[in-house]
Amino acid sequence: MKLILSSCDFRNEKSQQVIVDNLPYPIDKCRLLFIPNEKATEEAISSDVYYDRMQEFGFVKENVYVFDHNNPDKFRNLDIDVLYISGGNTFGTLDKIRKCGFEKDIIDYVKSGVVYIGGSAGAHIASKNIKHVENYDENTVGLTYYSGLGLFDGVLICHYADSRKYDFEQLSQHSEFKAYALTDEDSIVYEE
Repeated sequence: MKLILSSCDFRNEKSQQVIVDNLPYPIDKCRLLFIPNEKATEEAISSDVYYDRMQEFGFVKENVYVFDHNNPDKFRNLDIDVLYISGGNTFGTLDKIRKCGFEKDIIDYVKSGVVYIGGSAGAHIASKNIKHVENYDENTVGLTYYSGLGLFDGVLICHYADSRKYDFEQLSQHSEFKAYALTDEDSIVYEE
């Protein structure tokens, strides 16, 4: 199991290099399932918007699947190398994944050897718990079950800066989970 977690994923040169260095194959050979954030519409998913973005990062369009929350069955049991959840609203994105019943599929993919890339919301979602993220993301969906996917053994504060130092100290001292701070320049590669 391999996770590549960061605050800015492909939108930061350092994070992008960590991702590229830790993929199982050259990026243009990797088969990718991209799970867009909570703002994804059916129109955007069926257009080339997300395919173009993934090509911008180095993936080849023919190797990219863009997940549709309205049709999750189409994305089960794919032959993929990488699964990528980008930034957005952590609560909204996780809620959409749960409501369509794809949470277990993500876990199964990763446990079977598919590399997980999580940027900001995608990084938080991979962790043990997301409750503390309410300090940064509005819980617009009223999520009350705060467990993440549990792939990463700890909790994260993405986009860490001095303004989040107090939150990090509180999590470090009082959380049942180990806390990690990720500045926009940082990445964590977690292998189990």
